[in-house]
Amino acid sequence: MILIKSKKEIDFIRESNKIVAETLQLVKHNAKPGVTTLELDKMAEDWIRSNGGVPAFKGYKQYGTIDFPGTICASVDEEVVHGIPGNRILKEGEIFSVDIGVLKNGYYGDAALSIAIGEISEDKKLLMKVTEESLYKGIEVAVVGNRIGDIGAAVQQYVESFGFSVVRDLCGHGVGIKLHEDPQVHNFGKKGTGAIIKNGMTIAIEPMINMGTYKVEILGDGWTVVTADRKPSAHFEHSIAIFDGKTEILSVS
Repeated sequence: MILIKSKKEIDFIRESNKIVAETLQLVKHNAKPGVTTLELDKMAEDWIRSNGGVPAFKGYKQYGTIDFPGTICASVDEEVVHGIPGNRILKEGEIFSVDIGVLKNGYYGDAALSIAIGEISEDKKLLMKVTEESLYKGIEVAVVGNRIGDIGAAVQQYVESFGFSVVRDLCGHGVGIKLHEDPQVHNFGKKGTGAIIKNGMTIAIEPMINMGTYKVEILGDGWTVVTADRKPSAHFEHSIAIFDGKTEILSVS
């Protein structure tokens, strides 16, 4: 069931997303060669809690795995999403993808971005650029009267025109009252399919784009998703609200 939000609820969701956006920028500023993902995780948790929020991912439960131990999902190069923060040292030339969720006043925010660690290769620069641009292609069509499938179609068409591939096994989602709500928001598909986009919907659009194959695998930790061919991946995400006939990006500082 798709949960329709009131203006007051969207205000709360916006507040949580503002903390997400600020935390992402804090991590981005400090993500440099020689820094560990755990150091960035602790920095993120301190900032979230100092702003009255709770890390939404920490302790997140998934059947058959340990509860997620980190504040951020810290994914490097071939790691698509859900990387666990730890003692891994970031190195020059890597793509570092960070996903953050925040709970405040009973409402959730969720967003992600990919960061170039030092100087990266031209093909990685293009992958990151196209992934971020595809997010905005999806947001452009997330308007009242269109359908959820229009978002995935826009993302897929743009990404594949550059020869990159869209991860099929993971998707965006509704967000706000719960961290993950209906509808599922795929990054591929056909125009004119899926639920009609209505006022009061809040969704997280998050293209996960691979340089090589779209196929992925899950590592032995039960969380970290990697590309099957171990080629790099990039990830960008915004939470948005559709209200009063307008589409607003909530995850901005």
